[in-house]
Amino acid sequence: MNDSNRERDLVLAPNEYAFISDQTKGNINVYVGPYKTSLANTDKPVLFDAETKQFIKCNLDESIQTFTIAPEGWYVILKNPPKDGNQPKVGTSNNLGELNIGRKVNIPGPVFFALWPGQIAKIVTGHHLRSNQYLVVRVYDETEAKKNWTKAVVKVKNAESGEDEIISTEAPDLITGKTLIIKGTNVSFYIPPTGVEVVRDEQGNYVREAVTLERLEYCILLDENGKKRYVQGPNVVFPEPTEDFVVRNGNRKFRAIELNEISGLYIKVIAPYEENGIRYEVGQELFITGKDQMIYYPRTEHAIIKYGEQEIYHAVAIPSGEGRYVLNRKTGAVTLKTGPIMFLPDPREEVIVRRVLDLRQVELWFPGNKEALEYNARLKELFQQTQQDEFILAKDADLALKGGTTKEESRKRSMTTVPSGFTGEEFNRPEQLARPRTITLYNKYEGAVTINLWTGYAVLVVSKTGTRKVIVGPQTYLLEYDENLQTVELSTGTPKTEENLLRTVYLKVLHNKISDMVKAESSDFCQVNIHLSYRVNFEGEPEKWFNVENYVKFLTDHIRSVIRNAVKKYKIMDFYANGINIIRDTVLGVAGENGKRNGRRFEENGMHIYDVEVFDIKLGDANIEKMLINAEQDVIRQNLAIANEKRKLELTEEVENVNRKISESKSQTKQQALELQKIEIKKELESKMAAIESEIKSRQRSLDAKLAEQDLLAKISSAELAVEKERQAFTLDVEKQQLEIYLAELKGEVEAVVAKASAVSPDLVAALQAFSDRALAEKVATSMAPLSILGGKSVAEVFANMLKGTVLGNTLGNVKEQLEEGGFGL
Repeated sequence: MNDSNRERDLVLAPNEYAFISDQTKGNINVYVGPYKTSLANTDKPVLFDAETKQFIKCNLDESIQTFTIAPEGWYVILKNPPKDGNQPKVGTSNNLGELNIGRKVNIPGPVFFALWPGQIAKIVTGHHLRSNQYLVVRVYDETEAKKNWTKAVVKVKNAESGEDEIISTEAPDLITGKTLIIKGTNVSFYIPPTGVEVVRDEQGNYVREAVTLERLEYCILLDENGKKRYVQGPNVVFPEPTEDFVVRNGNRKFRAIELNEISGLYIKVIAPYEENGIRYEVGQELFITGKDQMIYYPRTEHAIIKYGEQEIYHAVAIPSGEGRYVLNRKTGAVTLKTGPIMFLPDPREEVIVRRVLDLRQVELWFPGNKEALEYNARLKELFQQTQQDEFILAKDADLALKGGTTKEESRKRSMTTVPSGFTGEEFNRPEQLARPRTITLYNKYEGAVTINLWTGYAVLVVSKTGTRKVIVGPQTYLLEYDENLQTVELSTGTPKTEENLLRTVYLKVLHNKISDMVKAESSDFCQVNIHLSYRVNFEGEPEKWFNVENYVKFLTDHIRSVIRNAVKKYKIMDFYANGINIIRDTVLGVAGENGKRNGRRFEENGMHIYDVEVFDIKLGDANIEKMLINAEQDVIRQNLAIANEKRKLELTEEVENVNRKISESKSQTKQQALELQKIEIKKELESKMAAIESEIKSRQRSLDAKLAEQDLLAKISSAELAVEKERQAFTLDVEKQQLEIYLAELKGEVEAVVAKASAVSPDLVAALQAFSDRALAEKVATSMAPLSILGGKSVAEVFANMLKGTVLGNTLGNVKEQLEEGGFGL
């Protein structure tokens, strides 16, 4: 019993209260401490559930609640306040008072009190504001708000003393539901009056942060009417009651856009305005570059036009020797921009496009380049997906080729990423470490179609307007968008036919080699197969070079006809023996005095055959060819025999020349000996004459002596001597004349012998050897040989032998005998 009684005793300490329900009457009384009472069995402790707005039974200990206490700087939001404004009294039991159900009041601290049953109290700290903070307050009861507006606790910081001061403010036009902004620049502490509530933000905070803008930063505020307000820094931005900050990627402030001469923004005017005396109308499009404005801040009249993720348009680097295709969006014309240039296209009119090459064109223009073939195949697939006319946008090609992004996916990712961190007065540019800025150019497939021509090659460029021009290497040529390369077809194989044509766009204009097989017929109806090769250059006006589509077939057909005509003029034996020279003379012309040939020129396309090589000449009939070969071999054998005989003849001639020189040398020696002998004979004759004269003188003296002795005898002797003298003188004269004749004849004979010796030649000997009567030839040769004359005999003996049996020979014999008798030896 004692324990039960104690459980029914309600003991409340100061600052405590409890709700007790009278189960007999349904009343709920409020017991406020300090207080003690014993509860009847019909009294039940209860609690008020603020969520369900119901009273819930509980045990006695759970029913005890503490006072609502709001210290200095706090306030209580009390719902369902009493009509008389009095809360339950302390230290007694209070019957339920009359409440203003559905209303609420703000009670600033310091304050503490117990609650009536059905009341809801919320203790809120007073709102301290810094200069960059603010509150959003809303009027929920305009009558109470107007009545209690001046009762709001509002403090501002005194600039001089640094202390808070309470101020009173005039009530604005307060309407239920109206939202007001309490700025920290004006108010440092705020407790709302009754009729006004502070609105929490999305995170449940009462105090909100304003946007502090540094220089080069801006923020965007969106009003409930759809209008935007752009605010530039440095500034502290407080929204209007109907405005909200535009948030992107968690950021409410953004960096100004840096522009330079090679970057720009594509702007759409969405509201008319006037700036610097220029009027801008709605719908007008602008392209603002760094030349116009280095730092760009968005404005309410502007809307940035973006394609996909591209917000800032940057210039494209076009190196020297490269180009880009640029489409004019208004006229549809595609032009070629060539480098070196930093090209910034104006998006209002210009857009860079890629030219999609047909796979057949790639194979012709870039033979063997698998990479180019795969690249254009992927472009072809993208071209079919986008269903564009003749080109594909460069940005779409980059997205598709790099990441496989379709056009629809690129639109979904159109939001621009805004950096979450901001620094001071600088522009942050993404760089690793502190390396200098670098740009990597890889324009292999991004630019215009580039044709690299090697030395000795040419292409024909044809535009859709019909313009033709020939490009001759070595050089690099950038194709205009409407230009294509003319395709030529070349016959292949040997002989050249049209069964397997080679399609190409590159014409080899220097040192071209064309092989062919020509079938011809000789004048004696023998078939000839000629395997040859032409050396061809293209000369003159380049515009003519492509006038003949298949120049190989054109050349071979013509030269075949010329060669057939030339072969027809010769018999097979003559042509087979000198076929190469005949073909070269026919194709290239006869060599001139300088040994060079003019070659053959084609006026139709400027071809010039400057040389021809004949590899083989074969006859159609193998038997005839074998006979010709045998005949040629016989001729070769005969030529070899003749050459052998000629070599023998040359050897004989050399030997005889040596012998002749030997004979001439011996003859000269013999002539000198004869001259010496002649001199000796003359000396001997003079000596004999002197002796005769001496003897005559001696005899004359003897006779004179005898004459002196005998005059008569003298006279007789004188007469005899006279007679004898006359006889001797006559004889001497005769001998002298004979000797002179002999010497003259001997001299003539020697000269004749020398002439005969010189007349004797190997040809004469060879001729004599050919005679049938070899004995007679040997006798004549022996008699006439210079060696027999010069064999050691005297001239007289040789001469006598030669004149033996003649009158002159007998006379010469008598003279010899007389000389021998007189003591004169020859």
